[in-house]
Amino acid sequence: MGAEGEPSPGRGLVATAPISVTTPQQLRQLTGSWARAGEVVGLVPTMGALHAGHLSLVDTARRDCDRVVVSIFVNPLQFAPDEDFQSYPRQLQTDLELLSAQGVDACFCPKTETLYPPGFASRVTVDAGGELWEAALRPGHFTGVATVVTKLFAATGPCRAYFGEKDAQQVAVVSRLAQDLDLGVQVRVCPTVRAPDGLALSSRNALLSPAGRRSALCLSQALREASGLFRTGVREGDQLARAAAQVISAEPGARLDYAGVVHPLDFRPVAVAGADARVLVAAGVDGVHLIDTALLGSPPLLRG
Repeated sequence: MGAEGEPSPGRGLVATAPISVTTPQQLRQLTGSWARAGEVVGLVPTMGALHAGHLSLVDTARRDCDRVVVSIFVNPLQFAPDEDFQSYPRQLQTDLELLSAQGVDACFCPKTETLYPPGFASRVTVDAGGELWEAALRPGHFTGVATVVTKLFAATGPCRAYFGEKDAQQVAVVSRLAQDLDLGVQVRVCPTVRAPDGLALSSRNALLSPAGRRSALCLSQALREASGLFRTGVREGDQLARAAAQVISAEPGARLDYAGVVHPLDFRPVAVAGADARVLVAAGVDGVHLIDTALLGSPPLLRG
C-alpha cells in the first residue's frame, strides 16, 4: 500500500467528517458534480474494520486524487453460508472517526437492502485466476466480489480505485472486470502493509486469540522460506510451493488451506519460477481464514 508522502497541495489533514452517502444515486450525484468540476475521484472499497493498511490506501488516494471516497460495506454475496459473515468485525463509528482524521471527502455506507433490493437477480462472473486457490476454496466468492465491485464502480463513475496487494487474486478479478466492461476505472494496486513481525494486516486479525496471532506468523514465514530458496537458486515451482506449505503445516495452530507458486497474471502454477512469480498461501487459524502473498523477487519480508 502507499508509501509515505505529503498530501496533495491545498488538501491538508483536517478532521472534518466525510459526507455520508447511503445510496448509489446519492454517490453518483456527488461524484458527478466533482467530475464536472474537473476533479479526479479516488475510490477505496472496504468492508470496514479499518486498519493501517486501509489508511495507507486512503493516503495514496489522497495524494493521487482531488477527491476520495471510501466505501464501507460487508458484502454478503462473497460469503458462503458457513463463513464468517455474521462475525466479521464491524466498527462503523470508529471507522468514520479514522476517515475524518484522514481528510476523506465522502463515505459510502449503504445498507444491504439498498444494494440488493428484493428481486435482485444479477451476478457478475469474471474468468480471471481460473478456479484455483481462493476460487476453489470459496466457491462463488469472486462472483460476489465482482458483483459488488461492479455496483460500486457504476455508482462512483470514472475514478481511480485502490486495492491492496495481499488480495492479489481478487485484484486480478477486479482489474479484468474494469478492463473488459470499459468502466472508466483505473485499478491501482498498493503494497501490503505488515506489522513489525511480518504479519500482513487484515481486519480478520482482530478475531485471533493471542496464541492464534502468534500462529498466524506462519504465513509470512512461509513466503519468506520460498523467497529465500529462490534467492539460493531454486527455480522449480513445485519445490518452492512445497517449502511454503511445509512451514504452515509445521505450525500446530494453523491448518494449511493452500500454497502455490503462480504466474502473476493468470494464477496458474508455474513449472519454472522467475522473479515475477507469485507465492500464494492461505491457512485457517482460530477458525479464521487468512491469506498472504509476495513476489519471489521482492525484498525479504520482516522476520517474525
